[in-house]
Amino acid sequence: MGDGAQPLYEQVKRALLADIAAGRFSPGRPFITQREICERFEVSHATAVRALNDLAAEGHLVRRRGQGTFVAEKDAPKRTDRNIACVLQHYGPHVSQVLAGVEAACAEFGDRLFLRHCEGDLAREEQALLQALDQGVDGIIIYPADGSASGRAYEEVRRRGVPLVMVDRYRPDLACDAVLADNFAAGEQLTDELIAAGHTVIATLWDEVDVTSVHDRLSGHVHSLRQHGIPVRPDLTVLRRYRAAPPEERQAWLARLFEGPHPATVFLCANGYVLADAAQDLIALGYEIPGDVDLAGMDDAGPFDVLPITAAAVVLPSREMGDKAMRLLHDRITGSGEGPEQVVLPITVRTRQSAAAHLRVVGAPREPA
Repeated sequence: MGDGAQPLYEQVKRALLADIAAGRFSPGRPFITQREICERFEVSHATAVRALNDLAAEGHLVRRRGQGTFVAEKDAPKRTDRNIACVLQHYGPHVSQVLAGVEAACAEFGDRLFLRHCEGDLAREEQALLQALDQGVDGIIIYPADGSASGRAYEEVRRRGVPLVMVDRYRPDLACDAVLADNFAAGEQLTDELIAAGHTVIATLWDEVDVTSVHDRLSGHVHSLRQHGIPVRPDLTVLRRYRAAPPEERQAWLARLFEGPHPATVFLCANGYVLADAAQDLIALGYEIPGDVDLAGMDDAGPFDVLPITAAAVVLPSREMGDKAMRLLHDRITGSGEGPEQVVLPITVRTRQSAAAHLRVVGAPREPA
């Protein structure tokens, strides 16, 4: 498409609005699909989704579950008066898919969505929550930051009676709705797969350490070890922020885990970002992946598809989590359903054998000891 002054999704929206105005798509009739938009405008799937979501949020389209997307009737209300705040941490594929699920459901309900990214900063999270309340939002979806602060803001949300749904992780000190992946199963099933592949010395590497998703994954991992009669070694399961350390410190830590009569044979990484750092550090130490050591990912969120270099990785239901969170919030706002409740969605474990191809990563030769 030719107008570089506008984002691609805006250009697609403008062209589709022109088609609607010209009567090329009739009210109540199926609208052009995401795939057809990609082919017609030569844009990505994400661009097509954003254009369709915006058109639905603005009232030009309506979505009917199980039927598809249709041009709205001319006298149909374009949107509700509801305002939804979505407070997220960081960026990346997992968070983007959670947001895509929230946006799609929000557009279906005709609600306005206000987005804040807090980059894992508890002070910014508290500020975002209080600002959302001051703006009079009708409901809040939040992906909580690492840590247990922001208590004042959550208490104010509760005091004002504004519905709030947590996504990806929950706060044990707060009784509120949450939509989660089955993180206990992620730790347990992934460890089961590694043990089945012959690994008995499994070292864990973490990113965040003070969130329920991490605690649940560690609990699942430890449970699997005990079920298989494998001793739980504190040096292999310690909750320590691997990504936050400088590369020299990380590499020294990995090197220590290779010492002794029972060295680690696989590193179980909290997410794809930890896995990417671990791969770089192992390469710097001269190790080959796989061969000398293996990697596994407790989720697939990272800078690239982690499966080709892992023995196994967990795939999270990220988009479904966002969709379920928005639908649960909608129920709370409209007064349907009883709460609070935790919705736990199943995860999937993919192994190297299920991948179309896998990669071998080779480091510089190690110096003899």
